[in-house]
Amino acid sequence: MILGNVCTRPCGFCSVPKGKTEELEADEPERVAEAAKRLGLAHVVITSVTRDDLADGGAEHFARTIAAVRDESGAVVEVLVPDFLGKPGALETVMAARPDVFNHNTETVPRLYREVRGRKSRYPWTLQLLADAKRLMPEVKTKSGLMLGLGETRDELLEVFADLLDHKVDFLTLGQYLQPTLDSLPVDRYVPPEEFDELGSLAREMGFANVASGPLVRSSYHAREMHEGA
Repeated sequence: MILGNVCTRPCGFCSVPKGKTEELEADEPERVAEAAKRLGLAHVVITSVTRDDLADGGAEHFARTIAAVRDESGAVVEVLVPDFLGKPGALETVMAARPDVFNHNTETVPRLYREVRGRKSRYPWTLQLLADAKRLMPEVKTKSGLMLGLGETRDELLEVFADLLDHKVDFLTLGQYLQPTLDSLPVDRYVPPEEFDELGSLAREMGFANVASGPLVRSSYHAREMHEGA
């Protein structure tokens, strides 16, 4: 995770600290690349806190980290990015660094967006960001994920699956939301493993190239296997 430890978005599902952000560490891309090399990683997932306070939302820092990791380790590079608040040129900067997989999480269904993701996030922005990434770099594998158990319905989930496919998303992850702190959103229900299996099968039948669906699945769950198995 890059761009510091403090986030500018008050999402109801996340326990990352919010508040006064930190100065960017100029050598962070090189340090991440050195860690990837020393660990012998073949697939590296780079994510971040959201930095709405930065002019480009941290896009240039993402691009520098992608390039450094690839140059130093030769690994496949996957990014899990925020929406950059739609800042002009931010997505273009990230895509110019040519990530192998581009991930931006949908998180939940449109009806729950404000409650779960806060006032600064919009469902149409999520879809557009994913579509624009594919438009800018058609060969990139695009990916998104949802948390289940926040109060969504089955029909709402299937509508989101269809929307993601309409916006050329290749990979889908589905996992159980777990309340990280007492102040976070409560769990509405625990989805049975069998239901995860069924939803995963439906998503594959609908057309996703690869799907990971299960209670403990998260954005980076078996990321290398998902990419290689597409």
